[in-house]
Amino acid sequence: MNGNSIGSGLCLLWLFGSWAVAGVEPAAAGARGADESAVRRLLDQQTEAWNRGDLEGYMQGYWQSPDLTFYSGGTITGGWDSTLARYRKRYQSEGRQMGRLDFPGETIELLGPDAALARGRWRLVFPDGKQASGLYTVILKRLPVGWRIVHDHSSAD
Repeated sequence: MNGNSIGSGLCLLWLFGSWAVAGVEPAAAGARGADESAVRRLLDQQTEAWNRGDLEGYMQGYWQSPDLTFYSGGTITGGWDSTLARYRKRYQSEGRQMGRLDFPGETIELLGPDAALARGRWRLVFPDGKQASGLYTVILKRLPVGWRIVHDHSSAD
């Protein structure tokens, strides 16, 4: 065995050992990365839909179930249909505008193979220059249709 083989072997040993210490096998690390990317893609698709004025497209990121929960402003809204109606009333009724949405400082944490948490700030910038912002936490679950938000807790500044 030459010096390069020994060095390469030691590097591989260190790499696999560090995964073992962290409790992450190489294959599991790849799956976690793919899951995090899938969650990020869903949230990005929601943002894109919102910014097109497509509220129904935005709602595709939510679990289409009567068991969906949305907590905001001291109110609990239950169910996908009621959540859509709440968004329509707040952002599409007469005299209302949806604005441009972004999520500065968003983080995603996988809680297990089928659950994730995303949190950060939300910010809306309206055509007249006014802004609204706040904090949010969403819980996502892997469902047969893919990752979906099953609980949303948002608050305004």
